Amino acid sequence: MTEQTAIEQATRRLTEALDALDAAVERRIESDRERATLGEQVHALAADRSRLAADLDAVLARSRSLETANRDIARRIDAAMENVRLVLESTD
Repeated sequence: MTEQTAIEQATRRLTEALDALDAAVERRIESDRERATLGEQVHALAADRSRLAADLDAVLARSRSLETANRDIARRIDAAMENVRLVLESTD
């Protein structure tokens, strides 16, 4: 093998190695971009989850309040119906 051939082969191997390194760097950059995008999505989902949990808590509190009011109204209606029944019985 001549010195020129050895230099050409070394140059070719160096070029191939640099191309492979460039491709690996590009894959790493793309992987980092995807990881950053996934991180942003996870952050957005966590924020949505927190907001939905707060909304659910508010709705549950409102539901409990309405249930309490409903029981109070039912009790008052029952009392009023009993009073009307007593009045009707007393006039008979």
